Order: sequence, then structure tokens, then C-alpha cells
Amino acid sequence: MNGMQDDNTQDPIPVTVIGLGHVGLITALGLAELGCSVTGTDADKEKLALIQDGQVPFYEPGLPEALRRHLDAGRFSPLADIDQAIQGATAVFVCVGTPEKPGGAADLAAVERVAMTIARNRNGYKLVVSKSTTPVMTTQRMSATIDRHGDQSHEFDVACNPEFLREGSGWHDFLHPDRVVLGVSSDRARDLLLRIYEPLDCPKVVTDPGTAELIKHAANAFLSTKISFINMVADLCEATGADVTKVAEAIGLDPRIGPAFLSPGIGFGGYCLPKDIRAFISVGETHGVDFSLLAEVERINLSRIDRLVSRLKETMWVLEGKTVAVLGLSFKDGTDDLRESPSLGVVERLLAEGALLRLYDPQAMDAARTLHPERAGVLIYAGSPYEAAQGAHALLLLTVWDEFRDLDWKRIRELMDVPLIGDARNLLDPATLRGLGFEYFSVGRP
Repeated sequence: MNGMQDDNTQDPIPVTVIGLGHVGLITALGLAELGCSVTGTDADKEKLALIQDGQVPFYEPGLPEALRRHLDAGRFSPLADIDQAIQGATAVFVCVGTPEKPGGAADLAAVERVAMTIARNRNGYKLVVSKSTTPVMTTQRMSATIDRHGDQSHEFDVACNPEFLREGSGWHDFLHPDRVVLGVSSDRARDLLLRIYEPLDCPKVVTDPGTAELIKHAANAFLSTKISFINMVADLCEATGADVTKVAEAIGLDPRIGPAFLSPGIGFGGYCLPKDIRAFISVGETHGVDFSLLAEVERINLSRIDRLVSRLKETMWVLEGKTVAVLGLSFKDGTDDLRESPSLGVVERLLAEGALLRLYDPQAMDAARTLHPERAGVLIYAGSPYEAAQGAHALLLLTVWDEFRDLDWKRIRELMDVPLIGDARNLLDPATLRGLGFEYFSVGRP
């Protein structure tokens, strides 16, 4: 979508994005693409230096090209001085992390710090836009903090503009959204945000900030529920000889249900869904609302790893001393993100069982090495799927990378000591693999 910014003939809106992680950097570059003049800042100076040098500090298709393009054009400027960045902006997008506290509630310390920093840098009207995933009523607290600590002669608004970006397709998602949600409390904030997002051809849902905050959590909780539901159905299919892929296909054709997030496997992971569902449960408990449905969704999700390892033990009998090849470490394809990756949960369980592991992932190897350093004879990072399969007694396919669809499975059959495949993502065709001489099991398929 090169050139989208040229469609906006008005003077560029000066925008600052605070926090340049997965959400923040995509947001900053996306707003530049829409025609804004964007400054980005981050407390992590090493990360900021990489971005200033034109390097994206994580894997996200399409983003490196966008970063270089907007740096060269001067539409995006990474800046270390957060005070200067705020003072030069009309709209300040807050994209800092809201990690999980013990008990599941969101840790809003970073959000409060940013609100206080904005307060002391009020030098004119500021629209503060929260894109961080926060519990309902957070924008109210941000507004009170800015009002309490800042120069009250300058007006401001706090809005909620939740993000719905998927890692691995985040750049595409920003430029081609299903909807844009604008939680505002004034006409001025509404009009400014509508102007910013005017180039995007999608529904603009305008509501109050609290409703917008709930929309984000409710969306992620519903997606999590769909995943746990189809995994529950997959377990019944295994017990009865039914085929979960046909069940998912048929119910997904119902427009009230839809096909998305009906792929059984080893559960959801990543930074958003697990953290957000626990935070939403905490919000429900705080307000005296029964969220036990979501607690069960989380329980089913956490049980997927145990179920996969149990199936492998049933097939192999003893895991101790056996070599297991693991293909796929990131929580999903298209990203190098290992946060709450079910694959790493499987790795840790196999190590506890005494298995010897040979690991491979197209993008997440460096990140994985920092969490699980290589140990000779126990845990080895392979240079290719074929190297991982060499001498293995089983191969587990844990992430849906396209690279894995097109492997030479006949060659892998020849490399393995025992031709056993556990396809935890239903990526491969059972008849084809069995025809090549593999013992094969997947999720919810006969």
C-alpha cells in the first residue's frame, strides 16, 4: 500500500507513539502510511538504536521495508527524548506493555508512568490514545492522572483505540482492518481520530472509552473460547473415531459461527490471548461477575500440552533416552515470538521426561537459545528439519510453518530411526504419511 499517505491532502497530524514493540512499531509506521508525521520513542535504548538504524528488532513480514521507506521519507522519526516527542505531538499513542501480575490482573505501572510523563509535557491540546490492552476504566484513571499532575491550562482528551493485530500479519492487518474502534469522550477527540483513520476503508465503530476497552478483551476472550471449544470437540472425536476437521468445516460454514479459530491443536499462546483472558477473568471477579466460563476455557487450553505428551508416551512407551525432533518453536507461524508458546511447554515436558531433543524453527532459534541453551547430547538446535530428524525416534510438528508442508517426507523417513510423527497442528495428510511408512497421529482425526 505504498503511497497511501499521499491521499491525505491536509497538513500531516503530528503524532507520537510511545512504546515500539510489536504493536507500537506497526502502529507508528501504519500512521505514517496514513499520512501522519510520526515520532516514535521507547524506554529500551538498544531497541530504539536498532530502529534508528533501520532494523526491526523482531520478525514481522513487511515491516522492514516499511521502516526503511518511512525513515528515508522523513515521515517516521525514532527519538530517545520522550519529553520532546510528547511536546511535538497533537496525538500521543500509548503502546506500552501491560504484563500479567500474580493472579492474572494487568500490571498498569507502565501506563501510569506514561500518563505522568504526558502530564508534565502538556504544552497545548493533547489527544492521548491508549492502544495498550487495558481493563475497563483504565482511560478514566489515565485522565485523572494527567489532570492531577499536569498544567491544567492546557486541554486534553484520553481515548481508547484498541488494536486487533495478529503477529505474523500485523502490517497487513493495520492497513486492511476489519474495523477500527474509537472510544472517545468528546467530539474533538472523535473528529481527530476519524481524520487520522480516514484513509482506511472499513467500519469505524465510535463509542465511549470504557466500551472500547471491553471490546478488546471480549474479542480475545471469544477467540480463545473458539479454540478451546474445537480442542474439546477434537478430544471427543479421538474417543469415537470421528474427524474433527470435517466437524470444523461443517460448523464453520454456518455464518453465525464462521471458520476462523476452529483449528484444533496444542492450544493458543503468544503475548495476547493467554494474558488477556486471565486479565478479563480478573476484571470479572473484581466487579462480581461470574466468568467461570473463561476459567474453563483457560483450563482446557493448558491441558493440551499434557494431552500431547501423554499420547506420545502411549505410543513410544518410555521417553527417557529417546531422541525427539521438534519442528516449530514460535507460538504461531509468521513470528519469532516465544511468549507462552505451547511448543516450549512441550519442550519443557519432554526434557522433564528425559527425552533428548533436536529443535528447529525457521525464525525463533535465536530467541529459543536464550531460554533453553544448547546442551550436548540433551538439547540440540538443528540447522534444518532434516538435521533435526536425523536418528530421531519421533518427530513432533508443533507450528504451522509453510516450510513444513513442503518437506521431503520420504527423505525424513529414511533419516529417522523410528518413523513416528505426531502432527499437533493437523498440517499433513495422514494417508500420504502412512503411505510413506510413517506411524502417524494427529489431533481429532481417525
